[in-house]
Amino acid sequence: MDRILESLQYLIAQELPHRDPAFVFKDLNVVAMLQEFWENKQKQRSVFPGEGTVVYESLNSPGPPFVCYVTLPGGSCFGNFQSCLSRAEARRDAAKVALINSLFNELPCRKITKEFIMESVQEAVSSTSGTLSDADDPSTSIGAYHYMLECNMGKTMLEFQELMIVFQLLHWNGSLKALRETKCSRQEVISYYSQYSLDERMRSHMALDWIMKEQESPGIISQELQVALRELEEARKAGQELRFYKEKKEILSLALSQIYSNQVTSASHGDEMDLALKGYH
Repeated sequence: MDRILESLQYLIAQELPHRDPAFVFKDLNVVAMLQEFWENKQKQRSVFPGEGTVVYESLNSPGPPFVCYVTLPGGSCFGNFQSCLSRAEARRDAAKVALINSLFNELPCRKITKEFIMESVQEAVSSTSGTLSDADDPSTSIGAYHYMLECNMGKTMLEFQELMIVFQLLHWNGSLKALRETKCSRQEVISYYSQYSLDERMRSHMALDWIMKEQESPGIISQELQVALRELEEARKAGQELRFYKEKKEILSLALSQIYSNQVTSASHGDEMDLALKGYH
């Protein structure tokens, strides 16, 4: 732990040279420091070129505790993990969590190297029923993970997560299973979706998938939304990266709003038809 803190302080001295590393996380202006860090990264064009904006989102709440999310360039999301009595305090706490993770991402151990890939694959094997020999077979989950890591050699974990979030959501959505049933290889799927980032178009397609699921199993969207909200809350309080849980919430909420909008439109159209028929008679 001491070695990690020393490394973070060294990075602060490099990335934010006019800040005192010993007091940077106690500084009330941590919001400005986080923005400064990512603006510097954009100037260097080292990660996520063209995306230098840090975006904050405060949840509507009549009173404390307040919740704030911060989304970094590239899409990684963090939130305040402490119980905050004001919106400003929640914003600072979220910025502090994001700044620590941003700095931690700069450590050499967060770069995807051959050694990192070997360790990651071994960890994946130990947490599943797979074997190390699966790493050479792209048709297996371990092999696909190994293949994706190798394709992103030299990138940081935050950059890798930008790609991984798409596949996490496709797996959750059931789309990967559907693609496998069409006999697409994992390499083909990875190569295809690696060209795309998560945007409004992809979210809309996923929301449409859930609307179709709702027609087959009424109530499934509300159930999944409750799970996503609970996961998001637990992950935020644990100081974890939140994008996967937050994207699930956004996609499911979009699906519900479209269903509600269609119901209102249908009801309105029905009323208009009734009035027209009455006028005809």
